Amino acid sequence: MVSHEGILIIDERAVMTGRGAWLHPTQECMDAALRRRAFARALRVSEPLDTQTIEKRLNGYGNKVNGSK
Repeated sequence: MVSHEGILIIDERAVMTGRGAWLHPTQECMDAALRRRAFARALRVSEPLDTQTIEKRLNGYGNKVNGSK
């Protein structure tokens, strides 16, 4: 994942510029990362990140994210 204009987005091919962060494709890991504010630390950003895109994908596809099985 990367931050682009304050939005946390999935970089499936790991080709986007900037710092990236990894996340297990589960809602539990997403909840823990949000609770610990891990994305802002990992991506070294100070502004809050919009995580709706990631959360919708986790909720919409279950555990299948980034080609996982």
